[in-house]
Amino acid sequence: MKLPGHDAIARQADEHLVTHRVKLPRKVVERPIRQVVKRLVMALAVLVATALIVYADREGYHDNADGSVGLLDAFYYATVTLSTTGYGDITPVSDGARLTNIFLITPLRVLFLIILVGTTLEVLTERTREEWRLNRWRSVLRDHTVVVGFGTKGRSAIQTVCATGLKREQVVVVDPSSKAIDAATAEGFAGVVGDATRSDVLKRAEVHKARQIIVAPQRDDTAVLVTLTARQLNRGAKIVAAVREEENAPLLRQSGADAVITSSGAAGRLLGLSVLSPAAGMVMEDLIQQGSGLDLVERPVVRGEVGKTPREMDDLVLSVVRGHRVLGYDDPSVGTLQMTDRLIAIVRATPGNQVTPDTRPLPHG
Repeated sequence: MKLPGHDAIARQADEHLVTHRVKLPRKVVERPIRQVVKRLVMALAVLVATALIVYADREGYHDNADGSVGLLDAFYYATVTLSTTGYGDITPVSDGARLTNIFLITPLRVLFLIILVGTTLEVLTERTREEWRLNRWRSVLRDHTVVVGFGTKGRSAIQTVCATGLKREQVVVVDPSSKAIDAATAEGFAGVVGDATRSDVLKRAEVHKARQIIVAPQRDDTAVLVTLTARQLNRGAKIVAAVREEENAPLLRQSGADAVITSSGAAGRLLGLSVLSPAAGMVMEDLIQQGSGLDLVERPVVRGEVGKTPREMDDLVLSVVRGHRVLGYDDPSVGTLQMTDRLIAIVRATPGNQVTPDTRPLPHG
């Protein structure tokens, strides 16, 4: 097993640790700087409009300094008036100027304050709304899928499970990269920024309430630590992990993974099969790609199929899952199908074909 020392791993985690936070998907996202610039332009437009109104009716105003009101005086009056400072050195003296202040300047003053104060209120409201969404999300999240790593393997795993009917709201992505989490939330998934080897990060993903956990980081040693931590937090979840090297697979299983996929080995075997028979390679690739062509599915036995043999089924049955054993279709011990059996079969891909999850508790020591 090619694992660095525990101290080295801890130092690396501290160096690359990003402040972990939960990010929920948003339908409309506008950059804060754009919102601020937009409001500043609106406030400036109100200021200029007020100054021009005062300047147009400058004969109705009196300046205590020199008696007359120029363009600069108009902008000065607009500034102190809209900001409610009101020094009183420039005042409306005619009836027309006072009516203008009542029906135009005062509404503009209110609009100016709404624009400036509204920016702060919107920020506070947005924070309150986001906190409410986060608390509600945590309270309703149950039996979800946690995906650690939003790289090529993680994305492909999410696409596969979503193709079988899993809702995007039931997927939580954990990744140390903010850009990866932004990409995940843009696709409609909830995301947690942070190091998944830390228990507090996995707790923010509600991993203790998850039904299944997909571990697909870039490094094998990270996969081992994530699996250990996830299994400690959730004894009953189904954990599937991916590793690059075949020699690391046994350690993943000892760490608590129910299934371990060797990415390099699987790719190599598919390459070898494609060399021997390109058509067979195409069929295998079609089988592992859910939602098109032929699909490899797991489904329960229905009442009308009880008592039949696997060869008598309409679907092409490959294996029968009985208890915690996976039996080949030609295994003599299969006999006839039972109501509690589950079938692994090849079917033509249709919108109704889904891999139904096995909800039976998994044996863990």
